[in-house]
Amino acid sequence: MNLDSLRVYVQVAELASFTRAAERLGLTRARVSAVVQQLEATVGTRLLQRTTRTVRVTPDGEAFVERAQALLAEAEDLQSLFNRQPGSLRGRIRADVPLQLGARVVLPNLPAFLADHPLLEVDLGSTDRRVDLVHDGFDCVLRVGVLQESGLVARPVGQMVQANLASPAYLAKHGHPCSLDDLRQGHRLVRYSSRLAGWPALWEYEEDGEARSFEMPAVITVNNTLAYEAACRAGLGLIQAPVLGHRDALARGELVEVLPEWRAPPLPITLLYAHRRQVPRRLQVFMDWLAGLVGQALAEDDAARRR
Repeated sequence: MNLDSLRVYVQVAELASFTRAAERLGLTRARVSAVVQQLEATVGTRLLQRTTRTVRVTPDGEAFVERAQALLAEAEDLQSLFNRQPGSLRGRIRADVPLQLGARVVLPNLPAFLADHPLLEVDLGSTDRRVDLVHDGFDCVLRVGVLQESGLVARPVGQMVQANLASPAYLAKHGHPCSLDDLRQGHRLVRYSSRLAGWPALWEYEEDGEARSFEMPAVITVNNTLAYEAACRAGLGLIQAPVLGHRDALARGELVEVLPEWRAPPLPITLLYAHRRQVPRRLQVFMDWLAGLVGQALAEDDAARRR
């Protein structure tokens, strides 16, 4: 039994797929299967339950994968025990971030991070879809919004203040709402739904410290934040979106804030990663950088809003 065989098994166990593990590791599926079979023969127990459609970890495999993950992380740290220089970190990190944060905050600053860690490689997913961290093989994900119970480790990063936004063209046609009652008289929203499902379009707001909402009409539904903003700019309806990322458009008059006293509640930002006894040092360094970067952007946005 060696570390390479443990890495292969951990990938199969985490992704629940020989094929996807092979793609991730750059090996053939046959090679991955052979490594796992040899490992099972070495430890003397079945680690994976295979069917024609699924791969599941057995009870013995659950215990084994936890110890294997800890051992691999320990081995990685051991390799760099006497070399703690920033440039000594090596390996690949797979992360997923929301579309707007990725484009406006993370990617512009990523070159500086990689310059400090030239031996690291980053696979950065950028989508508004809520990916499955374990099933999709990510090391960490950054999520915006209230979390569902997931069994993952959750690291709070901050909160995004939201604003009610409209285009000048929309306001010229429909008027500038001055109250919640005005909204109910001839105004409409751009509906946001990641799956284009038939959820009602809701105006969300806070009153006496409590979150409230009411339904409004919508003529268009979009499934990502870029389309959400574009629909607003086109005059198709009002949107409720984080101020971060729209401040320049507000300053240029391309978007206009309405009803600032009836904003939707702030959106929490959370960094999620799988529970392990020991997190690989490269991942810990990356997550510290990512959390600090987003936290700084939020602080700067808050300072700009207060000026």
